[in-house]
Amino acid sequence: MATERLANRLNELRGERGYTQAALAEQVGVSRKTVNTVENGVFVPSTLLALKLARALDCRVEDIFSVES
Repeated sequence: MATERLANRLNELRGERGYTQAALAEQVGVSRKTVNTVENGVFVPSTLLALKLARALDCRVEDIFSVES
């Protein structure tokens, strides 16, 4: 069975909207390091954080995150 992982487009979407990691982090109530670790696939965000990120970026959670095998 193939190993699945959570992929994301957070860096791309954040950049398109002109946010720095620090600005996005402040908007959703986390540290800049948390945004960085999510972008780099080190940290899998909670459902609440994923929803906050989607709201801040004015998109759907599915636009940010996907499952890859």
